[in-house]
Amino acid sequence: MSPFEFVRRAGTAFRTAGHIMAGMAATAAIAAPALAQAAATYVPAKPVEGKGQPISGAYTFQDQYSPIGQEALKMHDYVLIPVITAIVLLVLILLIVVVAKFNRRANPVASKTSHNTVIEVIWTLVPVLILVVIAVPSIRLLAHQYEPAPKGALTVKVTGYQWYWGYTYPDNGGFEVISNMLPPAEAIKRGEPPQLAADNRMVVPAGVPIRLQTTGSDVIHSFAVPSLWFKLDAVPGRINEKVLMVNKPGVYYGQCSELCGARHGYMPIVVEAVTKPQFDAWIKSQGGTVGGAAPAAAPAAAAAPAA
Repeated sequence: MSPFEFVRRAGTAFRTAGHIMAGMAATAAIAAPALAQAAATYVPAKPVEGKGQPISGAYTFQDQYSPIGQEALKMHDYVLIPVITAIVLLVLILLIVVVAKFNRRANPVASKTSHNTVIEVIWTLVPVLILVVIAVPSIRLLAHQYEPAPKGALTVKVTGYQWYWGYTYPDNGGFEVISNMLPPAEAIKRGEPPQLAADNRMVVPAGVPIRLQTTGSDVIHSFAVPSLWFKLDAVPGRINEKVLMVNKPGVYYGQCSELCGARHGYMPIVVEAVTKPQFDAWIKSQGGTVGGAAPAAAPAAAAAPAA
């Protein structure tokens, strides 16, 4: 091949590659608005088995999806369980020694010892040291659970009613979403656990701190979601407040955890964490506003069940 022919073919190849890249860029530019629109559209998420809900046959805590929950679970698994196991084994060994060494056959003449200073010092100091070891992470965890929400955090107000929940979004126009338990057949049809599924969920953005406030309209309720390590009483006439943060998008189930009347067992909680664009889309779909602006019209809320 002559040098001129090589240069000509190389130029053709570069031009062809340029056309292909330009076409790909144009296609991406055309698809970008559609992708953005899709990302900003809220569609109720499907629950994932074993995530945010009880597992059949499980014997420990649910997997945790909040920073506080992960810290608490680590304390349970790496501090409390080893200490408890060591104490149980020590007591078991001491009981075996006592049974083997101080029975009538092995020790026919009983000891008359009434005091042993060394033993008494040991059994006083060792429990104190154990309590100190447990107290340090325990107090730190307790302090983390009640740190105030940062300035500008999204506020969600949870109201307990007999016997359903109301979720109000004061930062987004002040609308309220009423949440009732789904009939078991409807829950199964939607692929959700019976007696835990609700017709309307508490939707929040994932990965950001949320100022969650609770109150009761009639009696004391308790807003509890085990997989988020969250439990806060809803007391009539007062506002309780704690930070809620969900690490990952998903659906997380809970229940009222304060005996509140005849239908106490039928007050499920469903928290759905979504991306920020999806959350904004959900807010708009409820008649609310994004960014704290005043709503254009009175937002519509789901109707409460008849008494």
